Amino acid sequence: MAGYIAEFFGYRSDDKSTAALQAAAKRICPFLSSQCTKILGRDREVAGVCSVRQKTDSSPTVICCPNRIYAENYKMLYTIAHSAFGQKLNLYAGRAAVSKAKSGNGAVAVFGHGWGGELRLPQRKGTGAYFVDWVLAKLDADGELIEFTAVEVQTIDTTGNYREARNVLLDKRELVSDTVGLNWENVSKRIIPQIIYKGQVLQREDLCKTGLFFVCPQPVYERVLNRLGGKEKLPRFPVQPASIHFISYDYAKSVANSDGFIKPLDVLDEHCTTVYKVQEAFSSLNLPEGNVYRDAIRRSLYD
Repeated sequence: MAGYIAEFFGYRSDDKSTAALQAAAKRICPFLSSQCTKILGRDREVAGVCSVRQKTDSSPTVICCPNRIYAENYKMLYTIAHSAFGQKLNLYAGRAAVSKAKSGNGAVAVFGHGWGGELRLPQRKGTGAYFVDWVLAKLDADGELIEFTAVEVQTIDTTGNYREARNVLLDKRELVSDTVGLNWENVSKRIIPQIIYKGQVLQREDLCKTGLFFVCPQPVYERVLNRLGGKEKLPRFPVQPASIHFISYDYAKSVANSDGFIKPLDVLDEHCTTVYKVQEAFSSLNLPEGNVYRDAIRRSLYD
């Protein structure tokens, strides 16, 4: 495989504006307003790679760093909190939300990614198999917990390497290809089983009324739904504790990608079904016609 770095320290890789060059020179992640946390190998070099694309012209840009999803001061979390709780409330880190809720007629406590610390969940056979990326907890005007929802964020894992392409971007701001590829195998092997398990755990929670929100870039969203047989195999259901909300959160189509500016993200598509339907679709096999091996052997031997 061969591919390109599409976004570098938040900006298009072919963006040579002052803002793009300064972000790369300072190794700054504009989404966290701090140094990029993506590290390359043993030498601990800062990677700065937000998204990649394959070398073919038709290949989409795919976000590979979760921090890219948190653009515009975690806009994604505010969007999901509004959807889950039906009202616009301010978000605060963990315990700080209690006093804010009392003074502001309610609030949302956020746990995850440095906001409110990690929740102390029991271990499952030595592993934290049901940890989710984010928990959003709605507090009433008395600061009391009344419900919560969970959010899982998945970008794309990469294969191969983009070290040389990164070095050229840093030195010359020139776009060259490298061996970087996209690890689509994880969609079936890891991502779907995880959301099934976590969805099953959450549907047993008395205060989790909206189930699990699964947020991913559009290409990952499409791959996951296709692996499950498409939306026709996942009938839409009303919101419930067993819900899984698939959300495509990707580059806003209505905004141009201009030099010196970071392209915003938006919800492109969403589909709400249940964990039972996801499990059923994942377990069902699309088997080929009989004797495909026999026919392939005969073609190889005699055609």
